Amino acid sequence: MNTSRRDFFRTCGIMGTAAFVARALGAAAPASPRTFHFSTSCSALEADRELLEAVANAGVTDLWLTGSWSGQWLASPDKIRECSAQIAKRGLRAHVINVPLGHPGTGTAKWPPGVLPDGSRFTGTSLHPPAVEENCDAMRQLQAAGVDQVFLDDDFRLASGPGVIGGCFCPDHKLEFLRKTGFGDPQWNELLDAVKTRRLTSTLRAWVDFTCDQLTACFRAQQKAAPDVRLGIMVMYLGSEKAGIRLRDYGKLPMRVGELMFDDGGFNRVKGKTDELFSSLFHRRFVVPELAFSETTAYPEGHLSLANKIAKLAVSTVSDVRNTMFMCDFPRGDWPQIAPYIRNHARIHSVLAGHKPRGPLKHYWGEASRYVGNDDPYSLFLGLGIPFEVSDDPASDGFTFLSDSDAGVAGTLPASGTTLVGRPQSGLCEKVRAIPESLPDLFKFKQELLPQLGKIPYVEGDVPIVCAWYPTAHAVLLWNLGDSQQDVTLCWGDSRRAASVKGLDVALIEGVDAA
Repeated sequence: MNTSRRDFFRTCGIMGTAAFVARALGAAAPASPRTFHFSTSCSALEADRELLEAVANAGVTDLWLTGSWSGQWLASPDKIRECSAQIAKRGLRAHVINVPLGHPGTGTAKWPPGVLPDGSRFTGTSLHPPAVEENCDAMRQLQAAGVDQVFLDDDFRLASGPGVIGGCFCPDHKLEFLRKTGFGDPQWNELLDAVKTRRLTSTLRAWVDFTCDQLTACFRAQQKAAPDVRLGIMVMYLGSEKAGIRLRDYGKLPMRVGELMFDDGGFNRVKGKTDELFSSLFHRRFVVPELAFSETTAYPEGHLSLANKIAKLAVSTVSDVRNTMFMCDFPRGDWPQIAPYIRNHARIHSVLAGHKPRGPLKHYWGEASRYVGNDDPYSLFLGLGIPFEVSDDPASDGFTFLSDSDAGVAGTLPASGTTLVGRPQSGLCEKVRAIPESLPDLFKFKQELLPQLGKIPYVEGDVPIVCAWYPTAHAVLLWNLGDSQQDVTLCWGDSRRAASVKGLDVALIEGVDAA
């Protein structure tokens, strides 16, 4: 419980061994790589004395308690120590989640507000004194209370929401930016115009780097304040540089990948599910699976059905996120229904852990998307029933799907050997094949592609289903994106395999010996 951060990394080496990291994060054993965690509060556990038992019986091993919110305690360090002791008596581990800057619109009135490019003000997700010092003080108090691990909630960012080019445009931050860069008012005005039009100019790039430097410095100050506490970052949906999150700065730390579809209105859509999967696959480029956590949040409370909460487990299984974080809206009555799915996904994940999905459809999220994009990925291709893989750069084969921002700079992409695909838009480069992001258009594309697949497995027919192929595991994982059961056929070469997949559920097909 009290292994220091220094000793942890000295033992693990630079990347760490899977077995040691898994034990440190609460894994039951190396043979069972998937762990399940629950984010709650001291007050929730006190209000329902049977909740802890229900959570434990479902297979959860770690609880995360809410601590500091914008420098104010929702539960005092003494209360957290007392609650943690009760959790430990049940054989579980307790950790803490801090909300360091407040959610947008809910930051503390004690700190100066942020300023948007148009001059309007907002609270939360901005950095002004004394935010850093008060968060550092909170970390010191948690360390003194015996807390071993802390996550910074996903509003630890400098953007008010997904797709926003962040940073605070107040006079103080303007002055600091101009001083550090040597720019003047002409460059500042050019920056404001580039933010408005989403153009990745050298000035805007400098601003994003400046913003990332602020957030990383805040994170590192909190690490330094409590060196015996392992600190991790929860990343917002598609969170990246434009939100102040330079992902490479956090790659060797616990990282919760970003999700967004917190209500049924968002997640019920096929694209809602593929967007969620897209974000998880993107963030997994920057963190090893043993340190990757998922998010299963309902917001507003009660607006995400239990069926959809359970369906989100598939996102982690497909993208090899080893730690599921159930957050917030999970009353005691949910856990007996969740428990069978916990066991099933743990079993499936033990087969797929460490294996990478492969396929001709390429998942790519480039620099333009990360710096100036509106966080609307071209993601529906993930539901075509054709295998895919994640590319750090445009691939040398197959079909690479681009957001509008990346497609807009396609002429500069090193895309030799791959076919670039983007949504139709004005000024689209001739290198990009325009295909509307709709299931009917993409299923037409699928029919064109099938004769080229050879022994690559695929799902027959026009069914919205994720087909993740792990050739080194000789397995395919199917995730049904619809509400009703689908009886499908998996084909590869001359082989065919029938499978039934319940609505929103997954099915593992083993023994797929495809080339």
